Amino acid sequence: MLRSSLLSAKLYGIVDLGYAAPSALIRVTAEMIEGGIDVIQLRAKGFSPDEIRRWAETLLPICREAGVPFIVNDHADLAAAIGADGVHVGQDDASMDEVRAIVGPDMLVGRSTHSLAQAATAAANPRTDCIGFGPLFATPTKPTYVPIGTAEIREVHEQHPDLPIFCIGGIKKEHLPELVAAGAKRAVIVSGILQAPDIAAYVRAARSLLP
Repeated sequence: MLRSSLLSAKLYGIVDLGYAAPSALIRVTAEMIEGGIDVIQLRAKGFSPDEIRRWAETLLPICREAGVPFIVNDHADLAAAIGADGVHVGQDDASMDEVRAIVGPDMLVGRSTHSLAQAATAAANPRTDCIGFGPLFATPTKPTYVPIGTAEIREVHEQHPDLPIFCIGGIKKEHLPELVAAGAKRAVIVSGILQAPDIAAYVRAARSLLP
């Protein structure tokens, strides 16, 4: 059921503590859900596991009631402990085999990829449920990453037609027509959503631009 929800997902939102204050997490999550977001991830770089767990335990039932998969960034052990729907890990984190051993067979596991080669490696591992592909554009959340641009979007989709691929990195609503024309089917938006005056309206409009 969870894996099929990824296949139908279009817009992936990240509740990032770099843009949203802890006091706003419930509100922004609810507004993202109201707008029709398909997946929500909690990302809290630089915070303690105890803080992240507390926030995750607050947001998980909100997402679950709405039927929106709730993903924890980086912390596989925490995701397993609270019964999250998934975990997303980067290239520098544990291997997919190690992550799957922690979270079990049913939890969604996503992997960040920054090239066609990394995407192919992730896709070849049956423990990978989805990938992020990027960063397409410069983004403050990943200041050390060189943007990979949009030229390889179509190719990565053609190489892995059955794998949910979420384009990520500096993407705003206004980029979506260009990305769709380049072959994108799904996108992740972070600051554009969290800094919008009307989050629900922004999510609704962005989602309508995806195929």
